Amino acid sequence: MRTYQELFKAPEFTPLLAAFAAHVAAQTVSRTALGTLVYDATGSPLLTALSMFGPLLAQMIGATFLLSATDRLPPRAATIGLALFFAVATTALALPDLSMGAIFAILSVQGMLGSLGGGVRYGLLTEILPAQGYLLGRSVLNMCAGSLQICGYAVGAVLVNVLTPRGALLTGAALFLVAAAVARLGLARRPPRAQGRPSASETWRTNTRLWAAKPRRRVYLALWVPNGLVVGCESLFVSYAPRHAGLLFASAAVGMLAGDTLTGRFLPRHWRERLGAPPLLLLLAAPYLIFALHPAMPLALAAVTVAATGFSANLLLQERLMSLVPSELRGHALGLHHSGMFTLQGIAAAVAGGIAQLTSPGTAMTVMAVASAAVTLALTPGLRRMRPAARGMPAGADPDRGHTDTAKDFGPRHAA
Repeated sequence: MRTYQELFKAPEFTPLLAAFAAHVAAQTVSRTALGTLVYDATGSPLLTALSMFGPLLAQMIGATFLLSATDRLPPRAATIGLALFFAVATTALALPDLSMGAIFAILSVQGMLGSLGGGVRYGLLTEILPAQGYLLGRSVLNMCAGSLQICGYAVGAVLVNVLTPRGALLTGAALFLVAAAVARLGLARRPPRAQGRPSASETWRTNTRLWAAKPRRRVYLALWVPNGLVVGCESLFVSYAPRHAGLLFASAAVGMLAGDTLTGRFLPRHWRERLGAPPLLLLLAAPYLIFALHPAMPLALAAVTVAATGFSANLLLQERLMSLVPSELRGHALGLHHSGMFTLQGIAAAVAGGIAQLTSPGTAMTVMAVASAAVTLALTPGLRRMRPAARGMPAGADPDRGHTDTAKDFGPRHAA
């Protein structure tokens, strides 16, 4: 599956894409509104960064205790339930006179339950599409997210000015309801991918198994840390340029859209294997070094756009991860990636906000970019070593041990 025509012929891909689009639009509008609300109330770069990205820290709690549910709940019911919960929570955030403590409590619960969303959504994608179509399908979802963020941050800024931040939050809540309705009408009922009841012990056991193999561990670290640190840079857009933050976010979305389009659709497989993810991860960080000079806005916008193309490294790393995981655990594995990535983004936002509080947003962005590049360089030798071993190896294979994960480790295996 290498063309968009083939992709959209797959049953249920379009409804999944539409539900995802509504969810991303809701998150984008709500995040802009909430960041503005908190910054207006406190004037604090740290609290503003935490309000926009801090809830991602709670993903760690969900990944520790709840993640086994991603493969043990019916995908459609889970998708609808999560969208309805986010609609209610976002409505609560729009209530007047809500204290900062109450705002962050609601955001923490959102983050914790949101840890299930990535695993449910991307696990369902592996059922809707054949294995060879996953990278193209995921790139289209990423392109959709990028396009909606371009529009969403701009529209969010307009809504904040026209409707006030609370009115924009209510618009986000309505979009979450749209996501729930599309999932209810467009997706078919499916049984859970794995048997048994979700539990904290099962979550912990599977997390341990996924993390135990060195090749998977390298991929997870590459998925989580470099881009998490760069998201720390993005969390400072509001405090770096309060009147132009929407443009900075939109520029990042343009770059991400371009990178995902080129990598997902036009980069041949042999070039993906030859280049690998490290060059793109370095591209992700390097342009932010210019913020040490506090550049003028046109140059800042160009740097952010170029940097965001490096987020397409995630497509190559996810494709590699799927080759190392049994089909019945792909939802859990992708959920662990999703939650770990968001947790690192939340930590990076907190660290970046703290540095900005003590120095300046431009200085903090530079520090985070240097850290991201250093981590990528440290991971590069291990990522390069695994590429030759991956050729010709079946899904679920462990290159370090030279065999696939067995039923002893993961339970019965099923076809993708």
